[in-house]
Amino acid sequence: MEGKLDVRPSPLAGRWYPANPQVLAQRIDEYLASATVPEVEGEIIGLIAPHAGHQYSGPVAAYAYSLVQGKIFDLVVILSPLHRPYFASFVTSAHQAYETPLGFVPIDQKTLSVLEQNLQAEWGESLKRVRHDEEHSLEIHLPFIQRVLGSFRLLPLMIGIDEPRALRSLGVSLAKVLQGQRALIVASTDLSHFYPQPLAEKLDREMLSRMEKYDPEYFLQAEIEGKGYACGRSAVAAAMWAAKDLGADCIRVLHYATSGDVTGNYYEVVGYGAAVILRTAHS
Repeated sequence: MEGKLDVRPSPLAGRWYPANPQVLAQRIDEYLASATVPEVEGEIIGLIAPHAGHQYSGPVAAYAYSLVQGKIFDLVVILSPLHRPYFASFVTSAHQAYETPLGFVPIDQKTLSVLEQNLQAEWGESLKRVRHDEEHSLEIHLPFIQRVLGSFRLLPLMIGIDEPRALRSLGVSLAKVLQGQRALIVASTDLSHFYPQPLAEKLDREMLSRMEKYDPEYFLQAEIEGKGYACGRSAVAAAMWAAKDLGADCIRVLHYATSGDVTGNYYEVVGYGAAVILRTAHS
């Protein structure tokens, strides 16, 4: 007997992106059409995209999402930072699905359970399941993915730790459950926050450069050294480790911009970058 689907309603619709489904779909389609993406060689294992309101970071996120438009992925993993404390290393939704104005996105409960077992074995800690979270950095990607992929199952993972061993454990555990699946990994991050444009560009270029070097620990080290900042650095590092175990060997930055390019205020900007994680070597 089927009961009513336990859905996490959107706290962002009408605030971070349009609540009207037609307007939302049209806006995303316009972002995708405007993104002139260079040719990339290799198999797409993952994407890295920003998570501000669509009007600010949507044009940049479109560079990543346009690469998978019309492709088939049955499962999408979104790795995002936590902007509110849940006092856990790794958090997921306790609901059965997410809701956006474009419809419901079912959570892959079976894969989530297997991941939980793997993570317990690797790291000694399982996932904390929460209800009615307000994490924007995960949900903000869903309408884009709904437009480019249509239907898919979701694995939502929010990260509240930046310890490299923990992130590597998550990556290894994740790769094990994704083996043999048509899966896409999405890492959610913005770059520097509220610096003047020239300084933001310097910090962000360093971060994007380290991203392309594909060394998760070197990438994480940038903030400790004061040379770069990314609020989703843990999500990116975990995605790097997971994708490496799935054969990825290359990260290519696709586009960079700041909030100043939208608002005209270059005194305090937020940086946004889009990138793709590729498997280029022949197996």
